[in-house]
Amino acid sequence: MTQQNAAQLLKAVKENQALKERLKATENPEAFIKIAQESGYDFSKEELEREISKLSDEDLAAIVNPGWGTRRHIHPR
Repeated sequence: MTQQNAAQLLKAVKENQALKERLKATENPEAFIKIAQESGYDFSKEELEREISKLSDEDLAAIVNPGWGTRRHIHPR
């Protein structure tokens, strides 16, 4: 269920510019998830990573702040 929420959020940001801008401005995955939860989407960092790994580079750049880290690891290790 929560994995589906991550996928639904990534679809929703394509249609909701305000949400997209709020999410893109986040400085880390935790802040991204907090905003998502405030919008009714509940998922873990791992579930978010799985969904993000499915995105094209262009879609990823449109949603996620590039300062988070590398393509495959959205949180610093």
